[in-house]
Amino acid sequence: MEQRNESTIITKESFQAVGLKWEGTFAEAGAGGIRAVHSEINRRLQEIRHVLYPDTLLGLSYHINEGGFTHYSVMEVESAKHIPDGMVSITVPTLTYAKCEHKKDQSIDLSYKNMYAWIASQGYQLHKGEVTHYEEYPIHQDPYVKDPEFIIMIPIENN
Repeated sequence: MEQRNESTIITKESFQAVGLKWEGTFAEAGAGGIRAVHSEINRRLQEIRHVLYPDTLLGLSYHINEGGFTHYSVMEVESAKHIPDGMVSITVPTLTYAKCEHKKDQSIDLSYKNMYAWIASQGYQLHKGEVTHYEEYPIHQDPYVKDPEFIIMIPIENN
């Protein structure tokens, strides 16, 4: 059966987030490095103050650097005045995104391929800023589940 991922365009205003930073290679990420960070942030959620959307964990990925990339496992906050020990605060600029749902029983690789193909077919260009994509996860979803559900958002340039 053909996998379909319905895509839409949204603009999300600039926001602040607090959580954990991870840097590593794609191989390290594939071996569970990011899942471990998501597990740790779930364990430490009560330490983050002023959370705006307590049911949504954000996974923000930033540009590739020498064979790897930077990933933030964070919660969107109203104020980042209090940053727990070992955590970081980031500000994400206002961006326009192509957005789709990745559902259970779908291929993650194919969801991303479908998104990039859709972006190109609509005449959009990928945003040239630091954020390469971000994912929204249900906060209570086990980070080690083999078949996760989440929302994919890829920044694009406004036409």
